[in-house]
Amino acid sequence: MQASSSHPVKKKLLALITLFMPFISFAQNYLPILQYHHVSEATPFSTSLTTEQFSEHMNYLAQEGFKVVDLKTALDNIQAGSPLPDKAVAITFDDAYRNIYQNGFPILKAHQFPFTVFINTQPIKQKNKHFLTWEQMKEMTHFGGTFANHTVSHPYMLRKLEGETDKAWLERIKLEVSSVEDALITHLGSSPKMIAYPYGESNSELQHWLTNEGFIGFGQQSGVIDANSNFANLPRFPAAGHYAKLSTLKTKLASQPMPLLSYDNGGLYAKDTPVSITLTFKKGNYRLKDLTCYVSGQGKAELNWITSDQVTATAPKAFRAGRGRINCTMPDNSARHYHWFSNVWIYPKESENYVQN
Repeated sequence: MQASSSHPVKKKLLALITLFMPFISFAQNYLPILQYHHVSEATPFSTSLTTEQFSEHMNYLAQEGFKVVDLKTALDNIQAGSPLPDKAVAITFDDAYRNIYQNGFPILKAHQFPFTVFINTQPIKQKNKHFLTWEQMKEMTHFGGTFANHTVSHPYMLRKLEGETDKAWLERIKLEVSSVEDALITHLGSSPKMIAYPYGESNSELQHWLTNEGFIGFGQQSGVIDANSNFANLPRFPAAGHYAKLSTLKTKLASQPMPLLSYDNGGLYAKDTPVSITLTFKKGNYRLKDLTCYVSGQGKAELNWITSDQVTATAPKAFRAGRGRINCTMPDNSARHYHWFSNVWIYPKESENYVQN
């Protein structure tokens, strides 16, 4: 016989659950990360958002109950299999721009949101007035700020100098990284051993070295992190420029990792033919028929289903020189969230001496 819901003990239990439901924090095993640069009205549009827009973003996070988490702690928890709070999200900035301190920091401090700034130290050493000082960074660490590696001079990390050997290139790049680590420890007392690659560029050799050195790395492809992610080249969502609209931000914050078993992008470098990427999905009940892939500057990719759980997405035409990407999204079964995956290719100009591995 089924128990009646009118039983006094059961009624009391239901009342307690209802009472404490707003305070229950449900576990999350993935993490979206927001990427900012400038918080200013007077800086390049593509990497900037206004103080008002940044305030709007942070107010939305607070009002909708998002839990802004410390980036390094959250990543350590994901790797260890420990759950994150429900609606966890992390906030990052690239480059050590002073307008982060002037315009962004007061808003973050008011909300008590932790954040991470990836710094390049050359302009700091040169006392460039547009960049943070160590004194400002020390102040920010007392209010949730963490400072991490963005190299000394912000180079294209895969480009060799004229006449430079592969060995000399790698030693130069290692020095770009290790010098920042020394500066972080000297001026701030510690380093989280995280690096954001300038322009999002890295290769397997750099990623392997950094992993062996205990680093976590970040590119500039978009997506959501979980335990299956490549922790030497993690994705983040850009939230400035064309992506600063609150409607765009809402979609990204509601995103989840794409349920991929594997993918094959054909290599890091694009050529003078259209790129393609093959995605193999995990077994499960997914809305694969609603998968859509978009090519930067070209519209939708052509999808060719090889099997019921494997598809190749091909760009309509070849990329121009620079960096191009394919972003793939798929609604989850609730239709309230999107699974998200992105891949970036580099198409070097003939004059650019990129390493070939």
